[in-house]
Amino acid sequence: MEQSNGPIMQPLRAASADPGFVPGLTGVTDAPQDAVRDAVPDEVSDEATERVGSDADAPDASDAPDASEGQDAAEGQDAAEDEAEDEAGPADGPVFEAADRRGRIVADAEGVRLSYDEEACEFRWDELAAVESAKGRFGKRFTVTVHTPDRRWYPIDLLAPDRGRIAAWEAELDAVLDAYFDDEAP
Repeated sequence: MEQSNGPIMQPLRAASADPGFVPGLTGVTDAPQDAVRDAVPDEVSDEATERVGSDADAPDASDAPDASEGQDAAEGQDAAEDEAEDEAGPADGPVFEAADRRGRIVADAEGVRLSYDEEACEFRWDELAAVESAKGRFGKRFTVTVHTPDRRWYPIDLLAPDRGRIAAWEAELDAVLDAYFDDEAP
């Protein structure tokens, strides 16, 4: 059996030596001016200069819209905004919400939102591969781990006010997962 006489050195991970190995991390670069000029066709730039020149002319009174038309358009926009707010309101399905002094978990029809101190992340239901919950054996710790299809996981630990609350949180989370999470998704 051979033995090594030198020091044992662990290999460096690429991300610890070069930030370029971190997925999704890119530096800020400006496009060269030549590329910007080449990307815009000459016809478009000529039309833009013609429009700017024609906008300098004073508009005729016949081109101005009537005040009643402006009010009708404003009322139509207000009605559309009210309908959008009604649709975006809370769903009738189950909602799970748990929080302690540092962390918060919300699961509803839109998806799962985790926040811890100043950090926060949000997942739609179609972005999730699994949602796992666990409770501490002796304490009042409740852990929820969100798994994504790209093999990443996001755990969050909450401290419950008492052990009975952990059981209630698990039941509420199970109800939300049964209602919204699709196990059959690829």
